[in-house]
Amino acid sequence: MTHLEDLPTDARTTAAGTPRAAAPADRTDAARGFADRHVGPRPGDVAGLIAHVGDGWPSLAALIDAAVPASIRTDRPLALPEACGESEVLAALRTIADKNTVLTQMIGLGYHDTVTPPVIRRNVLESPAWYTAYTPYQPEISQGRLEALLNFQTVVADLTALPVANASLLDEATAVAEAVALMHRAARGRTGVVVLDADCLPQTLAVTLGRAEAAGLGVRVADLSAGLPDLGDEQLVGLVLQAPGASGHVRDLAPLIAAAKDAGALVTVAADLLSLTLLTPPGEQGADIAVGSAQRFGVPLFYGGPHAAYMAVRTGLERSLPGRLVGVSIDADGATAYRLALQTREQHIRREKATSNICTAQALLAIVASMYAVYHGPDGLREIAERVHARAVALADGLRAGGVVVEHAQFFDTVRAVVPGRARAVVAAAAARGINVWAADDDHVQVTCDEVTTEAHVAEVLAAFADADAGALATGPADGLDAPAIPVDLRRTSDYLTHPVFHRHRSETAMLRYLRALSDKDLALDRTMIPLGSCTMKLNATVEMEAISWPGFAGLHPFVPAEQAAGYAELIGDLTGWLAEITGYAAVSVQPNAGSQGEFAGLLAIRGYHEGRRAEALAAGAAPEDVPVRDLCLIPASAHGTNAASAALAGMRVVVVATAEDGSVQLDDLRAKLDQHGPQVAAIMITYPSTHGVYEEDVREVCDLVHAAGGQVYIDGANLNALVGLARPGEFGGDVSHLNLHKTFCIPHGGGGPGVGPIGVAAHLVPYLPATDAVWTGDTGPLGGGAAPAVSAAPFGSAGILPISWAYVALMGGDGLRRATETAVLSANYLASRLTPHFPVLYTGPDGLVAHECILDLRAITKQTGVTAEDVAKRLMDYGFHAPTLSFPVAGTLMVEPTESEDVAELDRFVEAMVAIRAEIDAVAAGRWAVAESPLRNAPHTAASLVADDWDKPYGRELAAYPVAGLRAGKYWPPVRRIDGAHGDRNLVCACPPIEAYADGAAL
Repeated sequence: MTHLEDLPTDARTTAAGTPRAAAPADRTDAARGFADRHVGPRPGDVAGLIAHVGDGWPSLAALIDAAVPASIRTDRPLALPEACGESEVLAALRTIADKNTVLTQMIGLGYHDTVTPPVIRRNVLESPAWYTAYTPYQPEISQGRLEALLNFQTVVADLTALPVANASLLDEATAVAEAVALMHRAARGRTGVVVLDADCLPQTLAVTLGRAEAAGLGVRVADLSAGLPDLGDEQLVGLVLQAPGASGHVRDLAPLIAAAKDAGALVTVAADLLSLTLLTPPGEQGADIAVGSAQRFGVPLFYGGPHAAYMAVRTGLERSLPGRLVGVSIDADGATAYRLALQTREQHIRREKATSNICTAQALLAIVASMYAVYHGPDGLREIAERVHARAVALADGLRAGGVVVEHAQFFDTVRAVVPGRARAVVAAAAARGINVWAADDDHVQVTCDEVTTEAHVAEVLAAFADADAGALATGPADGLDAPAIPVDLRRTSDYLTHPVFHRHRSETAMLRYLRALSDKDLALDRTMIPLGSCTMKLNATVEMEAISWPGFAGLHPFVPAEQAAGYAELIGDLTGWLAEITGYAAVSVQPNAGSQGEFAGLLAIRGYHEGRRAEALAAGAAPEDVPVRDLCLIPASAHGTNAASAALAGMRVVVVATAEDGSVQLDDLRAKLDQHGPQVAAIMITYPSTHGVYEEDVREVCDLVHAAGGQVYIDGANLNALVGLARPGEFGGDVSHLNLHKTFCIPHGGGGPGVGPIGVAAHLVPYLPATDAVWTGDTGPLGGGAAPAVSAAPFGSAGILPISWAYVALMGGDGLRRATETAVLSANYLASRLTPHFPVLYTGPDGLVAHECILDLRAITKQTGVTAEDVAKRLMDYGFHAPTLSFPVAGTLMVEPTESEDVAELDRFVEAMVAIRAEIDAVAAGRWAVAESPLRNAPHTAASLVADDWDKPYGRELAAYPVAGLRAGKYWPPVRRIDGAHGDRNLVCACPPIEAYADGAAL
C-alpha cells in the first residue's frame, strides 16, 4: 500500500532514469497522476504538517494508526481498478456514453426534451461559480444564488397563481408525497384519506403510496371521471389531481376542486409548468397546493434526474411548506437582502417532529430553470407552449385522418391513440424510425410533443402507425394552429412573469452579464476553501464534470427500453460494485436522489426485513404477542436531525440515546434502552466518525449490543470521507449505510443540490432495496432493485450525475482514495493543532487527535466577551472565507472540515484569518472596543459602508476591509451587511420584490 509520504518529493530522475536538476526551494514538482491534482498538500509538505500536529508520529501511517481505532480498520486494500489518467477516463466515458442509444424522446410521463440555452449551460450548469457553492445558510455571501432561487419561486408562484413557492424539491413524485403528508397534517386531528387521481403519473402513484404506507397515512387511488368516490365512513382530507393527466387529458378541474372543498378537504394539483402559460392555473381554480417538475424549463433529461420539483401553497400553509424557502429581508443598513426564511420549520431543528426529512433539494437545477424563464420571458414561454400544443394538435389530426381513434379531444402536449392490440408494434415501428413513444398498455399509445418536436417528427410518428398497421398514413400533418385542443373556458387569461427581471435580458450580452453579476456576489469553491464541518466541500474536478452534458448521458428519458440504456447499465453497475467494495456491503442502490432519501430507503429496508421475519414467524405458528412489531429506532442525542425525521417518516418511533461528554454513545444508557425496549428495537442510527469529529473506539460494541437485541445497525455515511480505504462500515458492524456522493465522491453541492444518497446493504437486506420497476420496462438484470417501495421518481434517481463519481473513483484508484482519506485526516489535525492555542478544540480522540474535522469551542469566549460564534462566522467573510459549520452539533461552536483538496497555503491562510480574529476578540476583552461596536459584530463590511461619508466606528476602515495584508491582492466584497432574519420572517416576502425595493443600480 502506497502512503502519501512514500511518493517522490523531488523527482531526482527523469522517466528515463537520468539525473534531474534539483528544483528551487520555491518550486514544487510536477503532478504525477490525477491524485496529485485532487490532493492539495504536496508530498514534500507531509513531514511539516505532521510536525505541527506533534512529535510522536514518524510518518503519516503512524499518525493514521494512532487516530483510527485498530478495531475498525480493514485488513484488506481496496480491490478497485488501477487509477487512470484524465484522457483515459474521458475516453472510457465516451465509450460508455456511445453504448446508450439516444432517440427522439416522445414518451412524456413528466419528462420532456428541452433546449438548454448555451449561455445558461456554459455559465450556470457547467460553471464552478454556481455548481461548487454550498446551501446558502450564510446569506450575506450567497446573494447571487438566493436571487436566482427567488426568481425560481416567482416563476412557480406566478404560473400556479399561488402566493408562496419553495426553492425546489427533489422530483415530482416525492413532491406529491410531501403534499399528501402536508394535507394530512393540515387536517388537525381529523383522520381520513387523501384521494389520488388515477390519472396521476405512474411513478407518482408508486412513490406516494409507498411513503404513505410507511408513515401510516390514509391514501386511496380513484378514477375521478365521474366525480369524487364514495368513501363510506372515511373522511376526505385531501385530493390530488394531475393536470394535464398522465393520459394527456385536459379536464375542467373546478367541479372536483369545489366538491373536495365542500367536503372540508385540501386540494393539490400536480401541474405541468409549461402548460400553465396556456391553461387556467391551479390557484385560480381554488387549489390549495400545486406541485410538479420544472425539468422542461431547460434542464436535460439526464436519464431521470437531477431535476427541480416545486411546491406552491396558498396563504396560511407557508409554515408547513417542506424544503427551502427564500425570503426578502433587509441588512444592517436597511438595504434589500435575501436569506432562507422560516428555518425553524427544518428537520435539523424539529428532528422527529419535522414535517419533512428534506435536507437539501435541487438548487442548481432550479437556478437553470429560473434562468430559462429569465431568458425567454413570458412571451417566449408562451410561444414555446403554443408551438408544442400545435405539434400535438397536428399529430392528433393526422391520426384521425388515418382512421386512428384519439381518446381525448382536449389535451396540451400528449396524444393518446387507441390501437387495439397494436400498441407494442407501434412503439417498435416508431423506434425503428428513431423516435420513442409510450405504450400505456397493449391497446393505447401515447405520444408527447415538446420543445424540440418538429413537423418532421410528427410525420415520422404518423408513418410509424402506418408501418404497424395501426392506421393509414395521412397525406401530411396540418400545422395545428387553427384548431387548438384547449377549450376557451380552460384557457389562461391572467398575466404572469411581470417583474422586470423577466423582461430585461433578451440579448445574450445582457443575459451573460446578469449571470456573471449574480455569481460575483457569492463565495464558492472556485474562490476559497469552504471549511464546513460534516459537509466535505472537496474539489469537484472539471474532468469529472465534463461528461454530464454529453448527449449520450443527458439525452436519455428514464423510461426508455433497457437496451437503449446499455451504457448507463454498465456505468451504474461499475459504480455500485465499486461502492460496495469501498463500504463492505453486499449491494448498493443508487435510486435515492438525496442523503435524506438514502436514510429513508435504508430504514425502509430495515423495516421490510423485520416485517418479513415476523411474517415468517407467524406463518410458522407463533402467536402475535410472542413476535412484537419492531418499530423503534434508537438515535444518539448528537445525531443530525435528518436521522430522526427519516425514522419518523418510515413509521418508526424514536428513542434518544444519551451521548457522553466526548460525543460518543453512552454505553450504559444504550444498554438500559435495549433492556427496556429490546424486542421492539428495529435499529440504531449512528454516524461514524461521529458528528463530534472523532473516531469512537467502541463502535463495534455498540453494533454488537444492538445486534444481540435483534436490531439492525444503520451507519450514516455523512463522514465516509474519513473512512475510505481505512475501514468499511459493512465490516465493523453496519447492516445499511447511505453514502453522500455529493460529499465523499465529488458530486458538487450546487448551492443546495443536487445530491445522490445511495444505500449499501448487507446480504440479508438486498431483497428490501427500492424497486426499480414502477414504470421502467425491460430485463432489469443486476440493477433490478428489490421489493421495497420506490423512493424516487426515476428508477436510478439522479443518474445524470453518476458519471461524476464514476470518474472520481476511476481517476483515483484504490491507493488514491486512501491517500485522500489520510490527507483529509492530516489536514484536520494540522488545523486543530494550529488553532488550539486560540480556540479550544472541543472533542479529541486518543493522543489528542481528531478525525477529518474538528469543533472549535467559542462558548467560554462568548461568556467572557460577548463575541459569538456567529460574529466569527460573519467576520470570516471580510477575510474572504465561507464560515465553518455554525452551532452544529454543539451550540456556540464552529465545526471545521478542510478536506484533502486544500493546499498548505490555503490552510495557512485560514489559520491566519482565525488568529487575526482571535486578536480582535482579545481587543474586545481588553476594552478597546465594545462588542457592539467591534469589527466582529459589524461584520461583514460592504464596500458601500466603507466609502460612506460618515464613519463612526472606533476601528478604522482599513482594519474593516483589509485585516490581513494578503487581502490587498484579491479582495472579495460581501454585497450586503449582516441580514436581519427576524425582520424577514415577520414580513414574509418570497417572490421578487417590487422594483421600488431595489437601490439605484442594483441588479434585477
